[in-house]
Amino acid sequence: MHGIDFYGTIHAVKILAVSDQVVERMYTLAPGGHFHDVDLILGCGDLPYTYLEYIVTVLNKPMLYVPGNHDPEFDWKDSRSRAEGGSNLDLKTARHKHLLIGGFGGCIRYRPDGVNQYTQLEAYMRAFRMLPLLWKNRIEHGRALDILISHSPPFGIHDDTDPAHQGLKALNWLMGIAKPRYLLHGHTHFYRNNLEEQATTSGSAKIINVFPYKIIEVS
Repeated sequence: MHGIDFYGTIHAVKILAVSDQVVERMYTLAPGGHFHDVDLILGCGDLPYTYLEYIVTVLNKPMLYVPGNHDPEFDWKDSRSRAEGGSNLDLKTARHKHLLIGGFGGCIRYRPDGVNQYTQLEAYMRAFRMLPLLWKNRIEHGRALDILISHSPPFGIHDDTDPAHQGLKALNWLMGIAKPRYLLHGHTHFYRNNLEEQATTSGSAKIINVFPYKIIEVS
């Protein structure tokens, strides 16, 4: 199994997680070798796909991402609706080395015509679609997920009271069902008063707001 050596020791996976804001320094940090030891790139939404494509090209590492509410609606016929070189993980799961990773894109609906926006009920209906994949992981690996990446925060955790930044209750439900060790999200920005602490523990999950980027090591 990848990520486990001859003696059965599991090695930490170093993750570059990004969301919401283009960091101009990335254009010098990435080619300068600053992220040379990163194993995986995770995108939590609302970033230009050209920016994600730049990062994955320079670092030459696998990339998984979910769309945010400012990203285009996915259309397999339109290359502009996806980040080339990466995999859209929305409502899917993937395995990287020893880690099981799931994705849940979008945020609360705050405009009737909003793209990648959902009512609380619609978000629940989307979350239910992940159940067969989670059950499959639990049968094959003894657990459903290690990491869940989302654009929105869960309801009541790192979210806000304005209509556009309320968290999704479906994410709280998914955490209860899948029991990931980490939930990584974007959408809300660290300078908001209620986000002075960017990491919160809820049940078995450590919830991290990755805006605008974080380096995270997961064993």
